[in-house]
Parts: sequence; C-alpha cells; structure tokens
Amino acid sequence: MNFPKLMGIASVIAMSSTMAFAWSISGKVQSAGSGRALAGVAINSFNYASVSGITAEDGTFSLSSEGNDAIVGLNGARMSASIRGGILSLDNVSARLLKISAINALGKVTYQRAFYEINGSVSIDLAKAAGHSASFVRISADGANQTYIVKGSNILLKEGDPLPSFSFTLEGYQNTTYQMQAEVETNVVVKMERASATQNSSSSVVGQSSSNTVTQSSTTEVKSSSSEAAQTPVDCSGKTAKAGKQNMSVTVDGKQRTFIMNIPSAYTGDKPVPLFVDYHAVTGNGQGQYDGTTYRQLTEPEGVIALYPDGTKSADSRKMGPGWNVGPCCSDDDDVKFTREMIKKVEEIACIDTKRVYAAGFSMGGGMSNHVACNMADVFAAVAPAGMDLNSENSASCSPARPIPIIMFRGTNDNVCKWQGGDSGYGDGMVFLGAEKNFKFWADKNGCEGSPAKNSDGCDEYSNCKDGVKVVLCTNKGVGGGGFMGGGADGHAQGDGKIGWPFLKQFTLP
Repeated sequence: MNFPKLMGIASVIAMSSTMAFAWSISGKVQSAGSGRALAGVAINSFNYASVSGITAEDGTFSLSSEGNDAIVGLNGARMSASIRGGILSLDNVSARLLKISAINALGKVTYQRAFYEINGSVSIDLAKAAGHSASFVRISADGANQTYIVKGSNILLKEGDPLPSFSFTLEGYQNTTYQMQAEVETNVVVKMERASATQNSSSSVVGQSSSNTVTQSSTTEVKSSSSEAAQTPVDCSGKTAKAGKQNMSVTVDGKQRTFIMNIPSAYTGDKPVPLFVDYHAVTGNGQGQYDGTTYRQLTEPEGVIALYPDGTKSADSRKMGPGWNVGPCCSDDDDVKFTREMIKKVEEIACIDTKRVYAAGFSMGGGMSNHVACNMADVFAAVAPAGMDLNSENSASCSPARPIPIIMFRGTNDNVCKWQGGDSGYGDGMVFLGAEKNFKFWADKNGCEGSPAKNSDGCDEYSNCKDGVKVVLCTNKGVGGGGFMGGGADGHAQGDGKIGWPFLKQFTLP
C-alpha cells in the first residue's frame, strides 16, 4: 500500500501500514498570543501508531491517508484495499477463496463475486458492476471478513473505526490536542498558548473541525512463572462459542460495557486455548485496536481467542476519551472490574485455558496493560504494554499478587508518552515514570537480580527474577536506528507482535 504523505512540511512522516481508513487534514499552527506562525511543531497521533510530522516554516501542515487500508492476518499476508474512480483494487491478496460483495443502504447484496486461489492483485469496476447502489463493500478472504463504507467513488471507510486525534508539541508552549470530527478537514487553525515560567506543559482542550480556530524472546516453549507448572484439566463440554467476530457486552456497576470477541477459524472448541486481551489507545475503540494491532496475524492461526474492549469517557470534559481509568485519567469507571467480568463471561461460553490469559495494549492501552499487571497478576500470565508507562499515582500503590512477566515496547522519539517520563503535558494529571524507570520498577517488583543484558531480539532483559519471570524492554532509538519493527517506529508505536507474542506465550500462571 502507499504510505500517507505529509505535504509542505520539512520532515519525514512515518505512518503505520495498518492505518484503517481514508482521511485528510490540513491547516496551520499559530501562537495564540501574537498570531505568529509556528514552525517545527511536532505532530503525533494518540490513537494511530507512528503518525507523525512537523509544521513547515509558515506553520502549515497536511496529513492524508490517501484512502488506503490494510487487512492484517489473512494467511500471513497484508492485503490492502482502495477505491478510486469507482475501481475497487485489492493488492497483496493471498487466499484460497476471496469473496467481494456490494451491499446497498438497505442491507441487500447487489453484487457478489468469488475468486479462487488468488495470489496477487484483484480489480473490479464497482461502479459498473453494482451501479451507484453500493453503500458498503464486504471482503472475505478464507473466512476473515472486513466491511467498508463507500463514500462517493474514491473513499473506503472501515466500519467502526475511530477518527484520528493529534497532539501538537513545541518547546516553550503548552501541549495542544485536536480531535478530527470528519474524514476531510481543511483550513484548521491550531492556536498554541505559551507555557508560563512555572508551567512547562499542560494541554489545551480538544477543538472543533474544519475551518474553525482551535485552542487546544525467541523461545516458544511454554513454562510456568513459578517453579511448578501443574496444569488443571479444562472441561470443554457445554461451551457454545463458535468462530467469528462478535460484539459482546457485560454489565459492570449498572453500566453496559462493550467489547469485541474474535474467535478465529482455527478454534475448534474441543481443547482449551489461550485468551488475549488487547487494549486500545485514548480516543480509540476496540475496533481500531482490532485493525491496528500487530498480534492478530500471529494469534489467529494458533486458535487464540482475542478480546478488544472499549474504554469510556470521563464526566470531566477536559479529559480525553474514550480511555482507561489508570490513575488521574481518563475514565471514571472501574476498568479492572470490567476486565475481570469480561474475561469471566468469555470463559463461560468458550473453552479458555485460564492459565494462559495475556494482555497487551497501545498508548493508553499500554498504560492499561501495565495497570492490570499491577492489579490482575492473579489472572494474567504475562503482559506486553507499548507506547506508555505507569504513572506515579498508580505505581505508588502497585502491589502485584505475584511476580509477573512483562515485555515493554518504547520509542526514544515518542512525543505522546516521552521516553524520559514526567508530566504528560496534557493537563490530565498523569506523571509518567519514563521508559527506563518503568523497566527498573518492574525489575524491582519481580525481584530481579543483577543487570539487564541484550537478548536475541536486541532488547534489554532481566532474566534472573523470582519464579522464573522475565522483564524486558525493547527500544527503538531514532529513525533508522535499528531495533524492533525495522527501526522506523521510534515514536509512538504499536508493540511488535513478532517479538511480543513468543514472549507472552512461553509463560503460564503458577
């Protein structure tokens, strides 16, 4: 697929290949006081990995996803979909059976075509085949389905995905956030307030949309994290869950909480399988993490059931959301209790190996997976946070029930959750430990001895810890600097499933 462009900006943009839908935004960043154009403002996304840029000399910026999309996890391939001038194009297809269906606004299938043993590209004149009645396109490749909304003749929008939210940061100014309200926004003006002498960073509020001024390890052998690895037989009889992606809910403290349960076709229901919980970024949702995670293409072939929960918004409108209650930010709900109830419900209907339940997450979802390591070590066998650390408030009261294995993914150029830690800069009360202190924090909690060493993945690892656990930090050190995910995800990025999943699945609950 073609990567999105950053036009008129003196920098390089790194965009995740799992960017989910077509959008574009352009505008200018100014000083709120003088109206002077601000050059060199760093732009990052909270909820989409590796979206970054810098404003030009005249303060202008322009970000676009160019209408491309990626479907992860289809026979190990990465299939991209785009529509231009009514022509639907699929690239990098690897499927025994590919089905394409056009659906009108009433939900009726107006066109359907099947392709067999496809390995390459497919193009269909959708305008000619389905006329102008196609409101949705459903693509199915060997049972993996994806539904898109057709917007005009040139845009595919993934159904259920959140729009991007951005942070604008510049030394000497308060951090400012912006939430897109439409797929296309132009003439956006972002005004940044100067930081006071006693205020290094606090955030402006999320603004409005277009034309408005805004102030705002390699081993896979399963082993217990205790000295004994006794397995309790799991009775799979009476479990009714079937393969497929389903919207689920549980009631917690009188409130309905929602999540996606994805049961891959490799799940048979006759033997217990691991359960994987993947938390989304702030302003995101479960669908966005389902699309953006790097773990799905690895867990699905193994029959692993994955859950993608939805966070909630705080009653305090100054706080970003939807998010997770990981301290002072960004939800008012008990997300630990929600996670317990969600897992309990899934265990009632699916054959889950309760000794092999894992958590991961990106951005604030990384904060949440750190958080459950503190508060749910009795449930999770191991965790893999990315793009965020613990904050000083919840780390101060963190007392895990047992030593818990953890692998962390961080970038040295992360402008959303800075490598060195400190105040988040967004007025949410979050003070992060920083990557290295977070690493040392977990080493201390897990009783690790000695100094960390480089493992086979190039990550720093404490391996001499209580009950056989490990504590790992994988770092990207600047653009092109090497490390996980090809060295290009040195900023705010999803964790690398190719490293994270083998690490997680080697551990079981004691």
